[in-house]
Amino acid sequence: MSEETITRLELNGKEIILIGTAHVSKHSAEQVKEVIEAEQPDSVCIELDEQRFKSIREGNKWKEMDIFQVIKDKKATLLLMNLAISSFQNRMAKQFDISPGQEMIQGIESAEETGAELVLADRDIQITFSRIWGGIGLKGKALLLTQVIASIFSKETISEEDLEKMKTQDTINAMLHEFTEEFPRLKKPLIDERDQYLAQKIKNAPGEKIVAVLGAAHVPGITQEIKKEHNLKKLAQRPPKSKAPKIIGWSIPIIILGIIAYTFLANPAAGWQQTVSWILWNGSFSALGALAAFAHPLAIVTAFVAAPITSLNPLIAAGWFAGFVQAYIKRPHVSDFENLTEDVFHIKGFWNNKVTRVLLVIVLANIGSSIGTFVGGADVIRVFLENL
Repeated sequence: MSEETITRLELNGKEIILIGTAHVSKHSAEQVKEVIEAEQPDSVCIELDEQRFKSIREGNKWKEMDIFQVIKDKKATLLLMNLAISSFQNRMAKQFDISPGQEMIQGIESAEETGAELVLADRDIQITFSRIWGGIGLKGKALLLTQVIASIFSKETISEEDLEKMKTQDTINAMLHEFTEEFPRLKKPLIDERDQYLAQKIKNAPGEKIVAVLGAAHVPGITQEIKKEHNLKKLAQRPPKSKAPKIIGWSIPIIILGIIAYTFLANPAAGWQQTVSWILWNGSFSALGALAAFAHPLAIVTAFVAAPITSLNPLIAAGWFAGFVQAYIKRPHVSDFENLTEDVFHIKGFWNNKVTRVLLVIVLANIGSSIGTFVGGADVIRVFLENL
């Protein structure tokens, strides 16, 4: 049994054995089986949360997903990110002929076989995404979405050498590696906080001998953090929402409407020019976003009509309306949900699958509307200044 990826700790009378794994590696899965059978631990901790555990045990259950509920709950972007991570992991798994997360599956099976208590030790992935999303600003969000979509369509293969290097990362870290280099503060929610959460859950696991199956990226941090006490409730909180986006979100429409109203009073012809400019810029960019997603013509028209109105109300977005129309006219079938994991491997499948096309319509129409707001707003101000 290779000991180079195994870390042994003694803490408060407990023996803790950390197995650092690559999330796509036959050797990692075999090692997990060997260690658990040899050690016969009281508890086995795995780097999964409840959502990912259910996904492994029960399958993704795509056919049960309600696409309309996804739009209502404003979870289109989150679902797109989850699909990207799934695509990235599945692509590696396919290349190396192993099921994604096989070492976690092995940890679950070995815990059951040896009678050890299974502990889901990772933080809810949606909490982690929320804390990442809340800390990167508008530019960061645009860059992250770009990288997520790019990672889905990457044709790059991974060498055995690269796979070994990935033993110092987990799947999310590997996919967002370049992004975290540009935004170093993301290391906190992505790595540091999860190290603390995992360390506390492992330390709290019942019994005197505990085996933890982890992405190797977390082992050094956990080795340090396990010596400290961490507040799990605090680490699992969604980040407090900043008031700045809300203030900015309401300020822009108030300023735009105020400028147009003032211009109408001073020069009605210029006021009409501003109004037409606002409608055309907002509507056109949002419609172009929907068009880029190969939306149905009615969804494209919906994006055009909705964008100038929704841009004046931060509580609603043009993409939601376009997405509803797309989903209603081109309602996804059970086969679309069942084929999701295969279709996200290539561009044609991603755009042809009715589920992912709805997500693309929502995201790209919203991005177009945001661009249109800034361009249209700038033109409204230009006309205002020319008519002072």
